[in-house]
Amino acid sequence: MDGKLLVTFNAGSSTVKIGLFALDAGADGLRPRRIGKGMIDFRRAPLRFELTEGPDHFDIELAAPAGEELDEVLSEAFSRLSWHFDLDALAAVGHRVVHGAGLFTAPVVIDAAALARIDSLTPLAPLHQPQALKLVRAIARLRPGLRQTASFDTAFHATNADLTRRFALPRALHDAGVRRYGFHGLSYAFIAGELTRRRPDVAAGRVVAAHLGSGASLCVMENGLSRDSSMSFSTLDGVPMATRCGALDPGALLYLLGQKGQGLPQVEDLLYHRSGLLGVSGISADSRDLLASDRAEAREALELFALRVAGEAARLATTAGGVDALVFTAGIGEHQPQMRAMICERLAWLGVRLDVEKNAANAFDIASADSQRGVFVLATDEEQVIAREAVAALAGAGSPSPEWNGPAP
Repeated sequence: MDGKLLVTFNAGSSTVKIGLFALDAGADGLRPRRIGKGMIDFRRAPLRFELTEGPDHFDIELAAPAGEELDEVLSEAFSRLSWHFDLDALAAVGHRVVHGAGLFTAPVVIDAAALARIDSLTPLAPLHQPQALKLVRAIARLRPGLRQTASFDTAFHATNADLTRRFALPRALHDAGVRRYGFHGLSYAFIAGELTRRRPDVAAGRVVAAHLGSGASLCVMENGLSRDSSMSFSTLDGVPMATRCGALDPGALLYLLGQKGQGLPQVEDLLYHRSGLLGVSGISADSRDLLASDRAEAREALELFALRVAGEAARLATTAGGVDALVFTAGIGEHQPQMRAMICERLAWLGVRLDVEKNAANAFDIASADSQRGVFVLATDEEQVIAREAVAALAGAGSPSPEWNGPAP
């Protein structure tokens, strides 16, 4: 691979996290080593580009507008990055893509055919897929010939059994792709690897990992492989989130669309943007704000979140035939001891006990001495997984296909 620098893009619905990695030569090939990170927040006007290089942090105002295409934004961001990093040494760009459905179960080098297949899955992830596609196309126009890769959030769950994936719908719908896929796979892949490195005895067992952030889900793993997940066909399912509803009776949707006469755009906005912690509390989508509030509605939203997370952990334990350990990760999971305590209190019947002091300190191992289950806190790093997968995909890809050397379709 030519070049010594790799950039990753982790596109959310309203933000893009950027990872910068040096490519070091190792005995087993190139190894990505993080040397910087950044984030562009599209919710702010003017746009802000936060960049961290070692101990230095920069908060940069971007002049480029957040238009339909991202060429101007990325051009300015790349210009700012060039002040700190040698972008002439850029070897490739790796992307997180939320939905791979059954089409992608491993990372790929993006060519015109792969891009078209990724685009075909946009209806399955209408908030996230378009953002990743915009980034891919903008980079192809700005830097024709630069190789790009895609890592898929759904791919980690390809090890789920067909029975686990199935809804109780007509078989033809399942065969047409209406099934459980699971998400946050890059996060779970990192947790599986990190737990194997730090506690291989635990990783070899049945582990329920809880990725609790603005988006939230749980996954049960056996020997580091996904067996089941709370999110299913879409990123709406499972536990309540910051603004998303989590699991919902389909009859409620029929009622809203039928008896209440709401249109599809209204319902979609309700489920994605006005539900979850925000909807229940009526105060905020941020659990930190709710923890700081003395209002009953705030407490109820947090209690509901804890109840559903604990309940989902128990359901996933059923899939695996038991649970040996819990792992908390992502913003809430890594940094909010009170939420971890509220969840684990509801799992006390499973023998889950926390060490109060270790939990308050966000320690790695927070289980008490008398706990019958392990309880751990691990910081996730999706960009690291994207970087590793990009290197692996490019190592086996050879040269890029000719149709990808020009502007993206």
